[in-house]
This record gives sequence, C-alpha cells and structure tokens, in this order.
Amino acid sequence: MSGYYGKGNGGDEALLATLLQMLPSSVKPIILSGNCQITQELYGVSSVERMQLTSIGKALTSSDALIWGGGSLIQDTTGYLNPFYYGMIMMTAQKMGLITIAWGQGIGPIKHRSTYWLAKRCFAGCSQVSVRDHNSAALLSEWRIPYTLAPDPVWALASKPIPELEKLHTPRIAIALRSHSLLTKARLDKLIQALVEFQQVTGSFIIVLPFQPSYDLMVAQVLDSALQNNSQIISMEDPQLLKGVFRYVDMVIGMRLHSLIMGISEGCRCFALSYDLKINMLIEELGIPGWDLAALPSDPKFICQTWVRYLTEGKSLSSKEVSSLAKRALIHQEILHTTLN
Repeated sequence: MSGYYGKGNGGDEALLATLLQMLPSSVKPIILSGNCQITQELYGVSSVERMQLTSIGKALTSSDALIWGGGSLIQDTTGYLNPFYYGMIMMTAQKMGLITIAWGQGIGPIKHRSTYWLAKRCFAGCSQVSVRDHNSAALLSEWRIPYTLAPDPVWALASKPIPELEKLHTPRIAIALRSHSLLTKARLDKLIQALVEFQQVTGSFIIVLPFQPSYDLMVAQVLDSALQNNSQIISMEDPQLLKGVFRYVDMVIGMRLHSLIMGISEGCRCFALSYDLKINMLIEELGIPGWDLAALPSDPKFICQTWVRYLTEGKSLSSKEVSSLAKRALIHQEILHTTLN
C-alpha cells in the first residue's frame, strides 16, 4: 500500500485506517511508510521504509497487488517530484504483473505536461480505479479510463470515543488551520481577531486541531496563545480517535479537508476556509458555508458575526444525509473485495 503514510498527516492516516478497515480479511497488508515504527504500533501491520528503493522492490516482489491509497497523490502543486515517486512505484508494479488498484483518489491539480502524461499512463494500467470527486471522474472520462465514483472513504471510518472531552464547557468549537501561502500573516491576524471576539460573544471553548503537527503546530500555538486559556491544542496520532474528537464538537472551522469530513460525519456544523479546489468541491457538493482564503472578508467583526449566526442558526447535515454518504463510501470497499478476492 502506497500513500502519504507515516508522515503525521491526520487526513492521510485516516485514509490508511479506512483502507485497512475495508480490506478483505484474507489480505496481509504491507505499508510503505515514512515512520515504520509508528505505522506498526498504530495498525499492527507490516511496514517498510517508503524511500528505500531496495525495500520497496522486495515488498513488491513478495506481493500480489499494489494499492495506491486514497487522497491527492497525483498532483504537482505541493512538489513537482511527488507524483513521479508514486508513479514509479505504480509502473514498476504494473510491469511486474501485480494487480494494481488506484483507490479513493483525488486527481490533481496537475500543472505540468509530464505529470499529465504520467497520470494518464498509470491510471490506464490499473486493474481498478476509484475516485472521490467529480473533477477526477471528469479527467478519467476524458482519458477514456473506466472508474468508480464514490464519496471520500473517510466518511466510512469508524471513530472512537474520548469521554473526557465531555468535561469541557460548551459550546465547543474545533478549528483546524494549516500553514499555506494563502494563509498570510494578515489573514491569520484577521481570523484570530474574529475568533477572539467570537469566543467572547458565545462563551465557547476552542479546540485547536493540528492535523499535521509538522506543518500546523506553529499556527495552532499562535491561535492557542491568543485565546488566553479558553482553548486546548489536541493532537491525535490515531485517526479513529481524531475523528472521535468531533463527537464532542458543536461547530468546526476548517482548512483541512478531513477536518470538515470528520466534523460533518460526526454531526457538526462545519464552516470551510478553502485553500484548494478539493475544499471548494466539498463546499459545492454538500452546500456547506465557507470562504476562499484568497477572498477572505477584510473585517474581523463581519467574520465573527457570520460565525455567530452560523453557530446559532445554522444546521448540520441530517443524519440521513450523513448515513447516505457513509454508505456510498463503502463502494470503495466493494472494489477491494471484488478485485482482491
């Protein structure tokens, strides 16, 4: 299984946990990981170092199938070489005659011709392809590559309870920001001013969630210090516990895609701050409120008032809608069982 695993990203770890949850019981997984010890401790599975070519080669030689785990693996906005890493592994597996599955993928954004060529070739050679959004589906249709479309697999991830969070006073607001070029100091300052006023107006307790501490912790600490002991930073390595945090939350303000998916699936009102097309697609598909960071309102008071109004008057998705999303996400499981069995 190849993905952005063992790198401390809560969203990618949630995809791995969901993938393991969905596998046929007869499958023995081997995870390509950036931290084999943590991967083995969290999931009780075999793991090899994701950047050691010799280890990867041995893992492929001993395997019957390769699964590209979910998420935006094939995109070149966070790094030009990233898709070539995943593409090299996929093409090697295909040349070796392994069953190859691209599972729960969100393709793009793709800026370079070489990435476009690589993506088309890799997906065309897969035994099965499942994608999580309409843009990815449209691209595969353009390439005339068969695919299955279903909601992000994490909709179907089982969460674990954290009863001690019930002791925190209500309302409880979770906020998940990440370092990004669109989250400039000026925009972060506006969000902090709005959040401080929002907390004063609503008397809320703020749970700050760094989904990937290596990227998000500094922003989380700035937020936490501005909120003067009416907040808590919570970092969870176990993705089922991370999803469980949202059981105890009334509203989520999130940049991270999976903070929004986890929040909605646990019954929270969710307000999106978009830095990427995948967030925009979620806003559009589910009709949740949000702003593009590039077009963030200039007045912190207006931002605060919008959040207060949403907390007091806004509605979360119905349990029926959430159940439908989780059920449809199990289509990704059907693909695994049909192909691997």
